[in-house]
Amino acid sequence: MSVLIVIPARYASTRYPGKPLVELTGCTGEKKTLIQRSWEAAQDVQGVDRVVVATDDDRIRTACEAFGAEVVMTSESCRNGTERCAEAAQALGGGYEIVVNLQGDAPLTPAWFIEDLVAGLRGNDWAELATPVLRCEGEMLASLREDRHHGRVGGTTAVFGAGNRGLYFSKEVIPYTAESYLPHDPTPVFHHVGVYAYRPNTLAEYATWPIGPLETLEGLEQLRFLENGRAVLCTEVEARGRQFWELNNPSDVPRIESMMREMSLA
Repeated sequence: MSVLIVIPARYASTRYPGKPLVELTGCTGEKKTLIQRSWEAAQDVQGVDRVVVATDDDRIRTACEAFGAEVVMTSESCRNGTERCAEAAQALGGGYEIVVNLQGDAPLTPAWFIEDLVAGLRGNDWAELATPVLRCEGEMLASLREDRHHGRVGGTTAVFGAGNRGLYFSKEVIPYTAESYLPHDPTPVFHHVGVYAYRPNTLAEYATWPIGPLETLEGLEQLRFLENGRAVLCTEVEARGRQFWELNNPSDVPRIESMMREMSLA
């Protein structure tokens, strides 16, 4: 019943080259790279047997080894984090019950998000992978809408049906809502948290499938599973007072640093 966390990290990001090595300043004034903070977040997760960084870049490997991370080198041909996780899992020889993809741009991911995700996959035999969703409050919904208004990708939203089976993911704000919400009002919009827990066989198959039209249009790797008829479990998680945001654009750096100060994260 073993769990492997893979943190895929790519230097040549289209929107933000060199993103894994961007430094973030915590509440104590200490600077750490984005990839180090993501790796430290993974260390807090209970019930995990191994954590590795998967990259194709020697600069990232050197930086990771300097703070003690185990690194698996993968090919430059990986088109997204899921493909990189699949290659890393194969390189490690398999043997894991669940492989978790903790993307290297989400240093504020709470440990219980991943713990709930693994528990959700174990408790639902029909699901081939699981991913967390967080119900937006009015303030987060406003932030998502503001980013889209200015042409920025500020986050991904998810819709799901009976049994929390995933129906669609989008960089647009879905479902449509016309109402205005106060900052702490719960809304019908769910923010997709960029973490995945895969069953190894499904993960291994992923890289063999062609990229479909929806994945091409949205630029969202998880849509390849839906386009190939695979069952995705959307596991609803609770914020418990924690703020959450992914680093997608340079403008997200001060936003995340502000959140870190507010939450007293070093």
